[in-house]
Amino acid sequence: MSKRALFLILLIVVMIALVAVACGAPPTPQSGVQTPILGATALPAGSIKLTGAGATFPLPLYTQWNFAYKFADPSTAVNYQGIGSGGGKKAIVDGTVDFAGSDSLLTDAEYKAGADKGLTLQMFPTVASAVVPIVNIPEIAKTLTIDGPTLADIYLGKITKWNDPAIVKLNPDFTMPDKPITAVHRSDGSGTTEIFTKYLSKVSDEWKNGPGGASSIEWPVDKAGNGVGGKGNPGVAASVLAAPYSIGYVELSFARQNNIPFFDMVNASGNKVTANADSLASAITDFGDQFSDKLTIDSISNGPGAKTWPISGYTYMIIPMNMKADPMFGCVKAQKFLDYVYWFNTNADAAAQASSLGYAVLPNTVRAKIFSTLAKVQCDGTPVPNHFAGS
Repeated sequence: MSKRALFLILLIVVMIALVAVACGAPPTPQSGVQTPILGATALPAGSIKLTGAGATFPLPLYTQWNFAYKFADPSTAVNYQGIGSGGGKKAIVDGTVDFAGSDSLLTDAEYKAGADKGLTLQMFPTVASAVVPIVNIPEIAKTLTIDGPTLADIYLGKITKWNDPAIVKLNPDFTMPDKPITAVHRSDGSGTTEIFTKYLSKVSDEWKNGPGGASSIEWPVDKAGNGVGGKGNPGVAASVLAAPYSIGYVELSFARQNNIPFFDMVNASGNKVTANADSLASAITDFGDQFSDKLTIDSISNGPGAKTWPISGYTYMIIPMNMKADPMFGCVKAQKFLDYVYWFNTNADAAAQASSLGYAVLPNTVRAKIFSTLAKVQCDGTPVPNHFAGS
């Protein structure tokens, strides 16, 4: 064989190798997106599927995170369905999901239901956000103002028209219409409802001693004849959009995404505030890291800060600390889940996505508590290798 022929053969081999490397390279990551180290085994794209369901409160954010995570670890596909906090808690106890989402805290009975099935359930917060009162008054395009006692009286069925003196006093620059109020609320078990009603319990003794604060209540406005139920944050948003002269409550990102006007509010300090990153950060600061040993905090609403948004809350994931090995992938699946949680807690782009949607990422003191707990997750009785122990 001539030297020229040998050279051409070697050149062709090199070119084939270069093409193979280029075709096998992962997509160029976004700024700050890094492939997780521990669970990044050589698996085809989407091999391991992590399934979650629950609260609609974080649904817009989890949807974005799950898409972005495909670039961080192509072998892992994360799917999350917004079925409400109540549905999520039931699903994790029943073992039909890998993780649940909930803005509503697990009750003692729910922890026990998990324990009865051999599950050591653990909640941990992921982000915080604002619940906002949304409104549809066709003839008023600018932002209206409301306070807690007035909001409670609307949902108690005591204030039934938009030109009620309490509303007029808060909005002296507007001519409030002589129209009946339709009060929209969640029809399903809802963490958003729990955040909302716990707030109403703090600003209204009548509410506290009546319906109270919970994920599912008997709504006085239904008995009064002007209440309407909607399933999930999307259902409440759609109902308010469809019903002129209605009021409702949703997580901030749903109001923004659907261009639904929402009220400014008078907070506990007597100041008028808007729901945004600054007022949410102030709410988080008011309560700091006052988490229980279960990594939960009862409420971060009605805080004393001058700039605080009054109806704020954390959303949580729920997992079993004693995970079971997957029939196909063994404990690698548990490892992949912990990789995913570590990624959205530490990745700059994940934090930016949260901020852009109106969520607030966790303070470092809270994140440290979460990492300490998740470092102890086991799979079939064996500690799961993870990033948390060294963080």
